[in-house]
Parts: sequence; structure tokens; C-alpha cells
Amino acid sequence: MLRRQIVRHVLSLLIVLIFALQPLNLVKIPLLERMENLAYDFRVRLTMPGTQDPRIVILDIDEKSLGEIGRWPWGRDVIADLITVLFDYYRVSAVGFDVVFAEADESSGLKVLEKLGREVLKQDPTFQAHLQELKPFLQYDNRLADTLKNRNVILGYYFKNLQDEGGVSTSGELPKPVMTLAELGHSNIPFVQATGYGGNLAILQQQALSGGFFENPLVDSDGVFRRVPLLQEYNGALYQSLALGLIRALMGEPPITLGINSTTGGDASQVEYGLEWIGLGRYQIPVDERASVLVPFRGPQRSFPYVSVADVLSRKADVNTLDGVVALVGTTAPGLMDLRTTPVQSVYPGVEVHANIASGILDGSIKMRPGYTWMAEFLAILFLGLLTTFLLPRQSPLWTTYTTLLLFLVMVWVNLFFWKRYDVVVPIATTATLVLTMFMFHMSFGFFIESRGKRQISRMFGQYIPAELVAEMTASGKDFSIGGESREMSVLFSDVRGFTTISEGLPPAELTHLMNAFLTPMTRVIHLRRGTIDKYMGDAIMAFWGAPIEDRSHAKNAVMAGMEMIQAMEDLKDAFKARGWPQLKIGVGVNTGTMNVGNMGSEFRMAYTVLGDAVNLGSRLEGLTKQYGVLMIVGEETKAQVEELLFRELDRVRVKGKAEPVAIFEPVGLKEQIGQETRTELEVYHQAVELYRQQRWKDAEKRFKALQQRDPERGIYNIYLERIAHFVQHPPGAAWDGVFTHTSK
Repeated sequence: MLRRQIVRHVLSLLIVLIFALQPLNLVKIPLLERMENLAYDFRVRLTMPGTQDPRIVILDIDEKSLGEIGRWPWGRDVIADLITVLFDYYRVSAVGFDVVFAEADESSGLKVLEKLGREVLKQDPTFQAHLQELKPFLQYDNRLADTLKNRNVILGYYFKNLQDEGGVSTSGELPKPVMTLAELGHSNIPFVQATGYGGNLAILQQQALSGGFFENPLVDSDGVFRRVPLLQEYNGALYQSLALGLIRALMGEPPITLGINSTTGGDASQVEYGLEWIGLGRYQIPVDERASVLVPFRGPQRSFPYVSVADVLSRKADVNTLDGVVALVGTTAPGLMDLRTTPVQSVYPGVEVHANIASGILDGSIKMRPGYTWMAEFLAILFLGLLTTFLLPRQSPLWTTYTTLLLFLVMVWVNLFFWKRYDVVVPIATTATLVLTMFMFHMSFGFFIESRGKRQISRMFGQYIPAELVAEMTASGKDFSIGGESREMSVLFSDVRGFTTISEGLPPAELTHLMNAFLTPMTRVIHLRRGTIDKYMGDAIMAFWGAPIEDRSHAKNAVMAGMEMIQAMEDLKDAFKARGWPQLKIGVGVNTGTMNVGNMGSEFRMAYTVLGDAVNLGSRLEGLTKQYGVLMIVGEETKAQVEELLFRELDRVRVKGKAEPVAIFEPVGLKEQIGQETRTELEVYHQAVELYRQQRWKDAEKRFKALQQRDPERGIYNIYLERIAHFVQHPPGAAWDGVFTHTSK
């Protein structure tokens, strides 16, 4: 048996080792990389907001525009008219072009007229005069250049890389770079390096506000657009993308800053630099080491308003749609070949990729995949690998399935938590595949036979305590018994206020649904706090801590469970109201002390339960909550063992059936979460109680009245004021010990 277990563990650890080499880049498994891409795409589709961003509008060179204006490329006079209409009529904030104007526009016929004037009509003064008048109107590039002046227009261009055809050729003119490597001071950051470019005509680029590249050299191996660089390096300078250029134009062209961390190797002289973010005014854009961002897709195509360019030129477009927006000029016409494959859609307009990036910058919703995520993945693989190696062999097949499913769900939840809460993309495919592989391995290895000890523990305690505690007992290897024993424990009683009235007002079936909806979250809280449900008594619950597994924090867990049960009831308020149910309020009593615990009952029915004076007192404390107008009361022994909480001492009382007086307390909250105002109020309150016990009635009354004015709803102040009024008229005498005797339960 031992040898068999050793073999199983060794093989299991080998599986873990193989998977652990993946994030270290020592082993590359293409299938896992493909699965990682699919997992990323799934998370994008699962969490994308699916809303439309009206701040960015796409001006579409669509089939309608091509039909009304003519085939592409259009004359620069049309582009000049478009810009004029956009800024002067529609009052847009900025315009970006997802097209390049690389060649001179000779469509006006000016060259033909000039040749005619030189060769045929050079002696015709009328023709020459008209030609000079028409010339400014027919120089379309000049017209467009004049239109670009002093306007927030970002012209698009593209870079080339060595792998591209003609990768070192250049044409047109580049805009000014955002910075040089010399200004940056670091040369070993692996920016995407361009070797050539296709720019706009110099006359156009010089008059435009700036420019931005629109191509993507970082398309993944499966051809999907997932990340796009915001900066590229060319000849020792850095140039911005079209989306980044648009946001800068919107902000008044602020300078760009780079967030760079440094790591020193074994040799102190060898320092490695890594890029983490790009700063743009108040925005801090997370990027990877190559200055690229993960595209924050809002949804499928048309996550931004689309307006046909033809409707803009004819002024048929809605003014409210374009007023003050960022306009991106691009195309969805299939013949113009600007359609991409993305995680959200297999055919997706390239111009909308830029719109998503610009929107993500404005919203601060761009996901980050920091360099340290490989370490998180590596540690997760080690943790889950070792956990499944030593945990799964100790479980039954059914619990192995449950455990694996739970681990998988927790892993997915944690991953999505970091994805949604912190915008961090943590790899998941390798870790998830490891968990499933370990499950299949251990199931196939044949541990379908449970050990006798496991079956015995499950048989004895499975009906009393949470499954998690049964698993913990099983894993401990210790002996547990349901025989009676005496130990220090904590007990909790809870009861619904006014339940009789509530139950009389509901049909039986509806009352059953209400009870299930109430008891389920209450039980969940108790289980999460490692408690054992003793019994349900109609609307009441009895639970205890400290058995069958010893719990050194039983008092704290019991009190925290009570507070969380009260909060859970508050959280159920809206759901109950929606179903036409009354809001339930519960009273909770918690006490700590020596109790007898074991399997008790008759030959007809047994129950694992607790008995003793400490248990009875816990029940009495729950009953006192109604009289003191509080939701929870704990005994003094409980309070003494829970140092993390702040308490309000309510009274010293003698409860029915107990001669010795006890102090009772109301939990206020965790000390670290209690503000100074509440602390001051508690201090004044406790001073007032002490004055009351010293029979200094006027001083105590003064403080209680001051407290009552600040918080008229707190019933304990009224209780003491009523007692003081009574004792002023009927002094209790010098032998009075300040204890109040309760004669009912």
C-alpha cells in the first residue's frame, strides 16, 4: 500500500513539473498557448460591457458613400470639405484618419489645363487669367493642407518591418516623434522596431496637428488582433499610434511619460529595464514590455455610433450625434480590405479597433498583463499541483470530483476577480489544464476504494457538520468519537422576531419557501465560520463551535457568525420585498463555557448536541435581545476571548434559572473599523453606566440624555433613563449591586 502511494505521488509530481516548466519558458506546448488565447477571448466576450460609447463616432466610408461620392480614393477636395463640415458645422473635437494620403492628387485636371495653357492657349489672355483664378481651387492638396491648419486632425500612416515586403522602403513624411531614445535615456526596452514607413504627403503632414500609425505588427500567430502597440521605434525615435494621437489631441497634446522599472542582475552593473505604463496627463495606460496594450473591446461591431461619410457631407447626419465627439474616419466596405479578426468577432472593422483603444484610455479600462504574471502562474501551478497531489488520493471518487470542480471554480473566480476588479490578465489555461489532468490521473489510478477510517468519520459526523470539516477531520488522521465529553465551547442561538405573526399571514407553501430562503444563507454563514448546526427549531437555529474539531477561536467564530447572520438578513431585504415577503429580523445570543457534547437521545432518535448551564445561558441571552432593543448579545466569557471586537456592556443581570449575575455585551464591530466618534460615544456610555451603578443618578441621567439626543433610536438609553427615574423615587439602598433580575425567558 505504501509503495503504491509513493508511485502515485511521484508520477503526480512529474506531471506538476512538466506544467511548471511552461511559464518558465523552458517548455513550450503549442496547445496550451492556443488554449490560453481562447481563454483570453472567452473572458473578453464574457466581461465586455456591451454598451455603446457616444464620445467616439466612426465616420464610415461605406458602400453608400462609395456609391454617392465615387470609388476610393476620393479627391482631396472632398476630404477638405469633410473636415470643414466636421469642425465648422458639426463642431467635433478631433478627427483621426485611418487612411493615408500618400500620393499627390491630380484628379482636378489642373495639369491638363496648365499644359493646354503652355502649348495651345499661351497667347490667350482670357484663358490665362481664368486659369490663375481657378488654380487655387484646383490644387486639391493645397486646399486640404489649408483646411488642416489649426485643427485637431491626426493623419494616419503605417510602419513597415523587415518581414514585410519592401520593409526598408520609405515614402511620404513622418510626423514629429513623441520623444527620442536619447531623451528617454534607455535603449534596451524592446519597442517594436520599424524599418520603413508609408507616410502622408509632406504638405499635408506638416499642416496637420500630428499623426499616428494604424497598422498592427503584433498580430498573434492565429491572426487575431488582441494587442496593439501604442509606440513604435524608428531611427532612434518613438512614434505614437493613431488612438494615442487622438487622445493627445483631445487633451491639448500633453507630453508622454513612460513608467519604467529596473532590475539589477547578479552583476550590479547589469541593469534591465522594463516598461510598465505610458503616462498621458491624468491617464496611466498599462502596457507590456513592447509598449502594446490589450484592446479593451466594448462589444461586437457597432459598439460606437456609425455615421456614413456621405451623410456628413450632405449634412444629413444628426448634429447631436457628432457635436463635441472624437471622429474616426475609416471604412467597413469589404472592397477596401480593412476588416480584422478579433476576440469578439471574426470580421471586425480595423477602424473600430482604434476606437476601442481610445475609449479604453478615456475610461481607464485597459487590461494589463504585467511581467510578473508568469510568477503568479508558476506559483499557482505549484500550489494546485501539490494540493491535488496530496489531497486527491485521500478522497473518495465523488469527493475528488467535487474537490476538482471546486478548485476549478475557485481558480476561475480568482482569475475573473483580478480581471474585473484590478484589470490584470493572469494566465489560466495551463493551470486549468493541470487541475483537470491531475483529476483524470488520480481517478484513473484507481483510488475508488475509500479507507475504513474515512468511511467511519463520514458516517459518524457527515450529518452534523459541514463537508469541509469532515474533509479536514479525514485529512488529519486523528481519531474522532461521538461519545460524550466535556470541553470549552461556544454556542449560538438565533430567533426570528415576531415570527408567529408573520407565519399566520402567509399560506403554508409560501411560508415553506420563505423559511428555506431564510435558513439557507444563515446555515451558509455558520458553515463558513466552521460551526456545527445543532438543530433547527422552527424559525430558530442552534449551532455550536469547538466540536467535533477543536477550535481555539470558537468564541470569535461564533460572534463573527452571529454578526454576519444579521448582515445576511439585511442583504435579503430587497429580495424578500420583491417577493412580497416581510423583512425578517433576528435576535442572536452567543455564550462560551464548559459544555457536554456528544451523541445524545433515545433508542429511536439520536442527535450530536451540547448540554449544560453555558448552553442554557446562551438561549437566555438570545431572549434578552428583544428587551434591550439590540440584535445580538454575548456573555462575558465570550467577550473576554474576542479581543478583536469592540463591545458595549449592556447590563449585569440575573437570568431566569440562574442565581449568579452575569455581564452581557453587544458587539459593536471590529476595532480597526470603528471610528473615533463611535469610540467616544461608547466611552461616555460606559461612564454613564458606571455612574448609574454608583447611584449617582443625576450625573448618570445627564450623560444618558446627551447620548439619547444623539441617537434617539438606541433603546438601551431609554432603559437606563427609566430605571434612573424609578430609583430616584425608590432608592435601591446601599446594598444594591447594580444587577437587574429578569424573571422571564
